[in-house]
Amino acid sequence: MKVLMNHIYEYQKGVRQMVLFTFNKKYEDYAVNRLRHQHINYILLPVGNDRLNLFFGRRECLEAIRMMVTRPLSQLTPEEDFILGAMLGYDICAQCERYCSRKAKGALVSA
Repeated sequence: MKVLMNHIYEYQKGVRQMVLFTFNKKYEDYAVNRLRHQHINYILLPVGNDRLNLFFGRRECLEAIRMMVTRPLSQLTPEEDFILGAMLGYDICAQCERYCSRKAKGALVSA
C-alpha cells in the first residue's frame, strides 16, 4: 500500500494525471476508501487471480478509460495499448517501440 500512497501523492502534486495500480483484492476496501476520502475519481476493474486494476486520476482520463478498456489489458489493440501508456505517462519512445513490436507480431500472425 506504500506504492498506492506514493501514486496518490504524485497525482495530488500534479506529477501524474492518471495512475494504474494493480493490487490484491484483499486491499480493495482500504484503497477505495482512501481515494474516496481524498475525493479522487477512480475505476476498479478485476484482473483475475484475486487482483484488481485501479485506475485513478482526472475525470477526463477516466472517461476515456471507460470507453477504451472494455476487456483485459492484454487484449487491447496495439493502438489502444499505445494510448493507454501515453495517458499513464510512460516513456513515449518506449511506447513507440512497444507499439511497433506489437504491430509487427500482429502482421506475422495474420500473414
